[in-house]
Amino acid sequence: MLPSWLRRLALYGVCVLIFAGVVFVTSHVLALLTPVVLAIAAALLLAALFEPLVHRLTRARVPRWLAALVSVLGGLVLVTGTLVLVGIAAADEATKLATQAASGIEEIQRWLVEGLGLKEEQIGRLQAQLTERLQGSGTAGLQGAATVLEVLGSALLALVLLFFILKDGPSGWAWFLRAFRADTREKADRAGRAGWDTLTGYVRGIALIAAIDAIGIRVALLLIGVPLALPLAVLTFLACFVPILGATFAGVICVLVALAAHGPTDALLVLAAVIVVQQAEGNLLEPLIMGRALRLHPAVVLIAVAAGSLIAGIGGALLATPLVAVLYRMVLAVNSPAEAPGTVSLEKPA
Repeated sequence: MLPSWLRRLALYGVCVLIFAGVVFVTSHVLALLTPVVLAIAAALLLAALFEPLVHRLTRARVPRWLAALVSVLGGLVLVTGTLVLVGIAAADEATKLATQAASGIEEIQRWLVEGLGLKEEQIGRLQAQLTERLQGSGTAGLQGAATVLEVLGSALLALVLLFFILKDGPSGWAWFLRAFRADTREKADRAGRAGWDTLTGYVRGIALIAAIDAIGIRVALLLIGVPLALPLAVLTFLACFVPILGATFAGVICVLVALAAHGPTDALLVLAAVIVVQQAEGNLLEPLIMGRALRLHPAVVLIAVAAGSLIAGIGGALLATPLVAVLYRMVLAVNSPAEAPGTVSLEKPA
Protein backbone atom coordinates (compact mmCIF):
# COMPACT_ATOMS: atom_id res chain seq x y z
CA MET A 1 0.00 0.00 0.00
CA LEU A 2 1.43 3.36 -1.06
CA PRO A 3 1.71 6.14 1.52
CA SER A 4 -0.92 8.86 1.35
CA TRP A 5 1.61 11.58 0.51
CA LEU A 6 2.87 9.54 -2.44
CA ARG A 7 -0.67 9.01 -3.74
CA ARG A 8 -1.37 12.73 -3.50
CA LEU A 9 1.90 13.48 -5.29
CA ALA A 10 1.00 11.02 -8.06
CA LEU A 11 -2.45 12.60 -8.40
CA TYR A 12 -0.94 16.07 -8.65
CA GLY A 13 1.52 14.79 -11.25
CA VAL A 14 -1.26 13.32 -13.36
CA CYS A 15 -3.17 16.62 -13.17
CA VAL A 16 -0.09 18.55 -14.26
CA LEU A 17 0.47 16.17 -17.19
CA ILE A 18 -3.17 16.48 -18.29
CA PHE A 19 -2.99 20.27 -18.08
CA ALA A 20 0.29 20.31 -20.03
CA GLY A 21 -1.27 18.07 -22.68
CA VAL A 22 -4.28 20.35 -23.04
CA VAL A 23 -2.01 23.39 -23.38
CA PHE A 24 0.18 21.57 -25.91
CA VAL A 25 -2.72 20.46 -28.10
CA THR A 26 -4.42 23.86 -27.86
CA SER A 27 -1.25 25.72 -28.83
CA HIS A 28 -0.73 23.46 -31.86
CA VAL A 29 -4.34 23.89 -33.01
CA LEU A 30 -4.03 27.66 -32.62
CA ALA A 31 -0.72 27.57 -34.51
CA LEU A 32 -2.52 25.95 -37.46
CA LEU A 33 -5.10 28.74 -37.31
CA THR A 34 -2.60 31.54 -36.66
CA PRO A 35 -3.91 33.97 -39.34
CA VAL A 36 -7.48 33.63 -38.10
CA VAL A 37 -6.51 33.86 -34.42
CA LEU A 38 -4.39 36.96 -35.04
CA ALA A 39 -7.20 38.56 -37.05
CA ILE A 40 -9.69 37.97 -34.22
CA ALA A 41 -7.24 39.26 -31.62
CA ALA A 42 -6.42 42.36 -33.68
CA ALA A 43 -10.13 43.06 -34.18
CA LEU A 44 -10.79 42.84 -30.43
CA LEU A 45 -7.84 45.10 -29.58
CA LEU A 46 -8.89 47.69 -32.14
CA ALA A 47 -12.51 47.46 -31.02
CA ALA A 48 -11.41 48.24 -27.47
CA LEU A 49 -9.56 51.29 -28.84
CA PHE A 50 -12.38 52.58 -31.06
CA GLU A 51 -15.32 51.78 -28.79
CA PRO A 52 -15.35 55.23 -27.09
CA LEU A 53 -15.64 56.91 -30.50
CA VAL A 54 -18.54 54.67 -31.47
CA HIS A 55 -20.20 55.37 -28.13
CA ARG A 56 -19.92 59.13 -28.60
CA LEU A 57 -21.27 58.97 -32.13
CA THR A 58 -24.24 56.84 -31.08
CA ARG A 59 -24.99 59.29 -28.24
CA ALA A 60 -25.08 61.98 -30.92
CA ARG A 61 -27.87 59.94 -32.58
CA VAL A 62 -25.66 58.55 -35.33
CA PRO A 63 -26.81 55.03 -36.33
CA ARG A 64 -24.54 52.42 -34.77
CA TRP A 65 -23.67 50.84 -38.13
CA LEU A 66 -22.59 54.23 -39.47
CA ALA A 67 -20.58 54.99 -36.31
CA ALA A 68 -18.80 51.65 -36.68
CA LEU A 69 -18.10 52.27 -40.36
CA VAL A 70 -16.75 55.77 -39.70
CA SER A 71 -14.46 54.40 -36.96
CA VAL A 72 -13.07 51.62 -39.16
CA LEU A 73 -12.53 53.85 -42.20
CA GLY A 74 -11.05 56.62 -40.03
CA GLY A 75 -8.58 54.21 -38.45
CA LEU A 76 -7.66 52.81 -41.88
CA VAL A 77 -7.05 56.30 -43.29
CA LEU A 78 -4.96 57.22 -40.24
CA VAL A 79 -2.75 54.13 -40.51
CA THR A 80 -2.37 54.43 -44.29
CA GLY A 81 -1.52 58.12 -44.07
CA THR A 82 1.07 57.46 -41.39
CA LEU A 83 2.73 54.73 -43.46
CA VAL A 84 2.80 57.02 -46.52
CA LEU A 85 4.44 59.82 -44.53
CA VAL A 86 6.99 57.38 -43.09
CA GLY A 87 7.74 56.04 -46.56
CA ILE A 88 8.24 59.54 -47.98
CA ALA A 89 10.50 60.53 -45.08
CA ALA A 90 12.54 57.33 -45.41
CA ALA A 91 12.90 57.76 -49.18
CA ASP A 92 14.09 61.37 -48.81
CA GLU A 93 16.79 60.41 -46.33
CA ALA A 94 17.76 57.01 -47.76
CA THR A 95 20.50 58.30 -50.11
CA LYS A 96 21.98 60.56 -47.45
CA LEU A 97 21.93 57.74 -44.91
CA ALA A 98 23.64 55.35 -47.34
CA THR A 99 26.53 57.77 -47.77
CA GLN A 100 26.79 58.40 -44.04
CA ALA A 101 26.55 54.67 -43.32
CA ALA A 102 29.47 53.91 -45.63
CA SER A 103 31.74 56.34 -43.78
CA GLY A 104 30.33 55.16 -40.46
CA ILE A 105 31.11 51.54 -41.26
CA GLU A 106 34.66 52.47 -42.18
CA GLU A 107 35.03 54.30 -38.87
CA ILE A 108 33.64 51.28 -36.99
CA GLN A 109 36.11 49.01 -38.77
CA ARG A 110 38.99 51.32 -37.89
CA TRP A 111 37.83 51.39 -34.25
CA LEU A 112 37.62 47.58 -34.15
CA VAL A 113 41.15 47.27 -35.51
CA GLU A 114 42.81 50.04 -33.49
CA GLY A 115 40.66 49.93 -30.34
CA LEU A 116 39.95 46.23 -29.86
CA GLY A 117 42.95 44.82 -31.71
CA LEU A 118 40.99 42.75 -34.20
CA LYS A 119 42.66 41.81 -37.46
CA GLU A 120 41.37 43.05 -40.80
CA GLU A 121 41.18 39.44 -42.02
CA GLN A 122 38.72 38.59 -39.23
CA ILE A 123 36.56 41.57 -40.06
CA GLY A 124 36.64 40.62 -43.74
CA ARG A 125 35.47 37.09 -42.94
CA LEU A 126 32.60 38.44 -40.84
CA GLN A 127 31.53 40.72 -43.69
CA ALA A 128 31.67 37.84 -46.16
CA GLN A 129 29.54 35.63 -43.89
CA LEU A 130 26.97 38.40 -43.41
CA THR A 131 26.82 39.01 -47.17
CA GLU A 132 26.26 35.29 -47.84
CA ARG A 133 23.41 35.15 -45.33
CA LEU A 134 21.75 38.22 -46.81
CA GLN A 135 22.05 36.78 -50.31
CA GLY A 136 20.75 33.42 -49.11
CA SER A 137 17.66 35.08 -47.67
CA GLY A 138 16.66 36.09 -51.19
CA THR A 139 15.94 32.45 -52.08
CA ALA A 140 12.91 32.57 -49.82
CA GLY A 141 11.12 34.97 -52.17
CA LEU A 142 8.14 32.71 -52.83
CA GLN A 143 7.68 32.04 -49.15
CA GLY A 144 7.88 35.78 -48.48
CA ALA A 145 5.22 36.46 -51.11
CA ALA A 146 2.95 33.85 -49.55
CA THR A 147 3.48 35.46 -46.15
CA VAL A 148 2.52 38.87 -47.55
CA LEU A 149 -0.69 37.45 -49.00
CA GLU A 150 -1.43 35.76 -45.68
CA VAL A 151 -0.90 39.01 -43.79
CA LEU A 152 -3.14 40.92 -46.21
CA GLY A 153 -5.86 38.29 -45.84
CA SER A 154 -5.63 38.46 -42.05
CA ALA A 155 -5.77 42.27 -42.16
CA LEU A 156 -8.88 42.22 -44.33
CA LEU A 157 -10.55 39.69 -42.03
CA ALA A 158 -9.61 41.80 -39.00
CA LEU A 159 -11.22 44.90 -40.55
CA VAL A 160 -14.46 43.05 -41.31
CA LEU A 161 -14.56 41.56 -37.81
CA LEU A 162 -13.81 44.97 -36.32
CA PHE A 163 -16.81 46.48 -38.08
CA PHE A 164 -19.17 43.78 -36.85
CA ILE A 165 -17.81 43.91 -33.29
CA LEU A 166 -18.32 47.67 -33.14
CA LYS A 167 -21.72 47.43 -34.81
CA ASP A 168 -23.19 44.42 -32.97
CA GLY A 169 -21.15 44.30 -29.77
CA PRO A 170 -23.92 44.80 -27.15
CA SER A 171 -26.47 42.62 -28.94
CA GLY A 172 -23.84 39.95 -29.64
CA TRP A 173 -22.86 39.83 -25.97
CA ALA A 174 -26.50 39.50 -24.90
CA TRP A 175 -26.93 36.67 -27.42
CA PHE A 176 -23.81 34.95 -26.09
CA LEU A 177 -25.08 35.13 -22.49
CA ARG A 178 -28.23 33.23 -23.42
CA ALA A 179 -26.07 30.09 -23.71
CA PHE A 180 -25.56 30.12 -19.91
CA ARG A 181 -28.00 28.89 -17.31
CA ALA A 182 -29.84 31.50 -15.32
CA ASP A 183 -27.84 30.75 -12.17
CA THR A 184 -24.46 31.22 -13.93
CA ARG A 185 -25.39 33.99 -16.35
CA GLU A 186 -24.67 36.76 -13.87
CA LYS A 187 -21.16 35.42 -13.19
CA ALA A 188 -20.44 35.06 -16.89
CA ASP A 189 -21.61 38.61 -17.51
CA ARG A 190 -19.49 39.95 -14.65
CA ALA A 191 -16.41 38.07 -15.87
CA GLY A 192 -16.90 39.21 -19.46
CA ARG A 193 -17.32 42.84 -18.49
CA ALA A 194 -14.26 42.70 -16.22
CA GLY A 195 -12.21 41.20 -19.04
CA TRP A 196 -13.41 43.82 -21.52
CA ASP A 197 -12.68 46.66 -19.09
CA THR A 198 -9.17 45.27 -18.62
CA LEU A 199 -8.65 44.98 -22.37
CA THR A 200 -9.84 48.52 -23.06
CA GLY A 201 -7.68 49.88 -20.25
CA TYR A 202 -4.66 48.00 -21.57
CA VAL A 203 -5.07 49.08 -25.19
CA ARG A 204 -5.65 52.75 -24.38
CA GLY A 205 -2.85 52.77 -21.82
CA ILE A 206 -0.27 51.08 -24.02
CA ALA A 207 -1.20 53.34 -26.96
CA LEU A 208 -0.68 56.44 -24.79
CA ILE A 209 2.65 55.16 -23.45
CA ALA A 210 3.81 54.23 -26.96
CA ALA A 211 2.90 57.69 -28.26
CA ILE A 212 4.81 59.41 -25.44
CA ASP A 213 7.85 57.17 -26.02
CA ALA A 214 7.77 57.83 -29.77
CA ILE A 215 7.56 61.59 -29.25
CA GLY A 216 10.44 61.50 -26.77
CA ILE A 217 12.64 59.45 -29.11
CA ARG A 218 11.80 61.65 -32.10
CA VAL A 219 12.68 64.84 -30.22
CA ALA A 220 15.97 63.31 -29.05
CA LEU A 221 16.88 62.13 -32.57
CA LEU A 222 16.07 65.53 -34.05
CA LEU A 223 18.17 67.34 -31.43
CA ILE A 224 21.12 65.00 -32.00
CA GLY A 225 20.69 65.16 -35.79
CA VAL A 226 20.16 61.46 -36.46
CA PRO A 227 18.54 60.70 -39.83
CA LEU A 228 15.26 58.79 -40.22
CA ALA A 229 13.86 60.37 -37.05
CA LEU A 230 10.23 59.94 -38.14
CA PRO A 231 10.51 56.28 -39.24
CA LEU A 232 12.41 55.43 -36.06
CA ALA A 233 9.74 57.17 -33.96
CA VAL A 234 7.03 55.14 -35.69
CA LEU A 235 9.07 51.97 -35.12
CA THR A 236 9.33 52.90 -31.43
CA PHE A 237 5.56 53.42 -31.25
CA LEU A 238 4.83 50.01 -32.77
CA ALA A 239 7.53 48.20 -30.76
CA CYS A 240 6.16 49.53 -27.47
CA PHE A 241 3.10 47.30 -27.89
CA VAL A 242 5.40 44.42 -26.92
CA PRO A 243 6.02 45.13 -23.21
CA ILE A 244 9.61 45.35 -21.96
CA LEU A 245 11.26 43.75 -25.01
CA GLY A 246 9.77 45.98 -27.71
CA ALA A 247 11.13 49.28 -26.43
CA THR A 248 14.56 47.70 -26.00
CA PHE A 249 14.55 46.45 -29.58
CA ALA A 250 13.54 49.88 -30.94
CA GLY A 251 16.24 51.55 -28.84
CA VAL A 252 18.91 49.23 -30.24
CA ILE A 253 17.83 50.09 -33.81
CA CYS A 254 18.02 53.81 -33.04
CA VAL A 255 21.52 53.44 -31.61
CA LEU A 256 22.70 51.41 -34.62
CA VAL A 257 21.35 54.01 -37.07
CA ALA A 258 23.11 56.78 -35.15
CA LEU A 259 26.31 54.72 -35.09
CA ALA A 260 26.23 54.08 -38.82
CA ALA A 261 25.33 57.68 -39.66
CA HIS A 262 27.44 59.79 -37.30
CA GLY A 263 29.72 57.49 -35.35
CA PRO A 264 30.15 56.45 -31.70
CA THR A 265 29.61 59.89 -30.11
CA ASP A 266 26.09 60.38 -31.43
CA ALA A 267 25.36 56.70 -30.80
CA LEU A 268 26.21 57.18 -27.13
CA LEU A 269 23.99 60.28 -26.99
CA VAL A 270 21.11 58.32 -28.52
CA LEU A 271 21.73 55.49 -26.07
CA ALA A 272 21.51 57.95 -23.17
CA ALA A 273 18.26 59.37 -24.56
CA VAL A 274 16.81 55.89 -24.98
CA ILE A 275 17.71 54.99 -21.39
CA VAL A 276 16.10 58.19 -20.08
CA VAL A 277 12.89 57.57 -22.04
CA GLN A 278 12.69 53.95 -20.97
CA GLN A 279 13.33 54.79 -17.33
CA ALA A 280 10.57 57.39 -17.45
CA GLU A 281 8.28 54.80 -19.02
CA GLY A 282 9.07 52.05 -16.52
CA ASN A 283 9.13 54.13 -13.35
CA LEU A 284 6.51 56.78 -14.08
CA LEU A 285 4.23 56.10 -17.03
CA GLU A 286 3.53 52.40 -16.57
CA PRO A 287 2.67 52.60 -12.83
CA LEU A 288 0.40 55.61 -13.40
CA ILE A 289 -1.27 54.53 -16.65
CA MET A 290 -1.08 50.73 -16.72
CA GLY A 291 -1.09 49.88 -13.02
CA ARG A 292 -4.85 49.79 -12.60
CA ALA A 293 -5.47 48.14 -15.96
CA LEU A 294 -3.09 45.18 -15.60
CA ARG A 295 -2.31 44.62 -11.91
CA LEU A 296 0.38 42.15 -12.99
CA HIS A 297 3.90 41.86 -11.62
CA PRO A 298 6.63 42.72 -14.17
CA ALA A 299 8.00 39.17 -13.83
CA VAL A 300 4.63 37.77 -14.92
CA VAL A 301 4.61 40.15 -17.90
CA LEU A 302 8.14 39.13 -18.91
CA ILE A 303 7.34 35.41 -18.68
CA ALA A 304 4.13 35.90 -20.65
CA VAL A 305 5.93 37.81 -23.42
CA ALA A 306 8.70 35.19 -23.62
CA ALA A 307 6.23 32.29 -23.71
CA GLY A 308 4.03 34.05 -26.27
CA SER A 309 6.97 34.73 -28.56
CA LEU A 310 8.07 31.09 -28.37
CA ILE A 311 4.57 29.83 -29.18
CA ALA A 312 3.49 32.29 -31.87
CA GLY A 313 6.40 34.62 -32.65
CA ILE A 314 5.78 38.36 -32.79
CA GLY A 315 2.00 37.90 -32.68
CA GLY A 316 2.28 35.84 -29.52
CA ALA A 317 4.50 38.45 -27.89
CA LEU A 318 1.95 41.15 -28.72
CA LEU A 319 -1.02 39.22 -27.36
CA ALA A 320 0.51 37.49 -24.35
CA THR A 321 0.27 40.36 -21.85
CA PRO A 322 -3.34 41.43 -22.55
CA LEU A 323 -4.43 37.78 -22.64
CA VAL A 324 -2.91 37.02 -19.24
CA ALA A 325 -4.30 40.25 -17.77
CA VAL A 326 -7.81 39.60 -19.12
CA LEU A 327 -7.87 36.01 -17.86
CA TYR A 328 -6.61 37.08 -14.45
CA ARG A 329 -9.28 39.74 -14.05
CA MET A 330 -11.99 37.38 -15.29
CA VAL A 331 -11.01 34.77 -12.70
CA LEU A 332 -11.09 37.45 -10.00
CA ALA A 333 -14.53 38.56 -11.16
CA VAL A 334 -15.93 35.01 -11.12
CA ASN A 335 -14.60 34.39 -7.62
CA SER A 336 -15.70 37.76 -6.25
CA PRO A 337 -18.95 38.03 -4.25
CA ALA A 338 -22.07 38.48 -6.31
CA GLU A 339 -23.19 42.05 -6.79
CA ALA A 340 -26.40 43.37 -5.42
CA PRO A 341 -29.54 42.60 -7.42
CA GLY A 342 -30.14 45.02 -10.21
CA THR A 343 -26.52 46.14 -10.59
CA VAL A 344 -25.90 43.93 -13.62
CA SER A 345 -27.76 44.91 -16.76
CA LEU A 346 -27.84 42.63 -19.78
CA GLU A 347 -28.36 44.71 -22.87
CA LYS A 348 -31.03 43.39 -25.19
CA PRO A 349 -30.31 42.96 -28.87
CA ALA A 350 -30.95 46.08 -30.87
